[in-house]
Amino acid sequence: VRFVDIKDDYNIDESRIKEKINEKTKVIMPVHLYGNSCDMDGIMKIAKENDLKVVEDCCQAHGAEYKGKKLPIGDVGCFSFYPSKNMTTGEGGMIVTDDDEINEKVRLLRDHGSKERYKHEVLGYNYRMMDMNAVIGIKQLEKLDVFNEKRRKNAEFYDKNLKNVKKPITEKEKKHVYHQYTVRVKNREEVIKKLEENGIGYGIYYDKPIYKQESYNEDLNLENTEKICKEVLSLPVHPGLKEEDLKKIVEVLK
Repeated sequence: VRFVDIKDDYNIDESRIKEKINEKTKVIMPVHLYGNSCDMDGIMKIAKENDLKVVEDCCQAHGAEYKGKKLPIGDVGCFSFYPSKNMTTGEGGMIVTDDDEINEKVRLLRDHGSKERYKHEVLGYNYRMMDMNAVIGIKQLEKLDVFNEKRRKNAEFYDKNLKNVKKPITEKEKKHVYHQYTVRVKNREEVIKKLEENGIGYGIYYDKPIYKQESYNEDLNLENTEKICKEVLSLPVHPGLKEEDLKKIVEVLK
């Protein structure tokens, strides 16, 4: 795994991808963080030039769009249905692809490597979703556009009224679904104290780059990633918020 630095929109810096490609590279894995699409034209161009697959992490980007098209744009999209996501099945996830070969492999791997009962073509796993979870997912999917629109309206309120923070960067060609409304603050601990004193929830996603986790523990210094990890703070943006909730949050952050 070779990690690439991010831009100020929290997504992969496509201009830095080429320098990380070597003879072992097979896949580019962009993460559409917080519900905002990466710049997919540049990524797809690099993938085509280097004969690479594009596997997109859409786990926070249910319903997000790039240039009028729902994500994913590349070969594979991976979605999470964990309870905190824009839609949920309780647990589980989904892989989408229009590549027949990848589709067949994924179907084999999710069900013990078999197409027919007790006939195992490859070593597989038990990754089947229960029917009960799928039913929840179907009903959630019917409501997803409504959920996302409410998230966007909540984000719009913040955009208009928050003054003392760096707000999320959005572009017209992208349809953000605001899994998180993540701002940047220099004095994060002071802001957190204010929020806690007023009973307002928050999140820090994420305070440590993945390459510094024990599972990787790589000696890297991705400058923008390191800087942003020290400043990010996610404010409530979920569909259940009322206008008075939003006004209170803005007032506390003044």
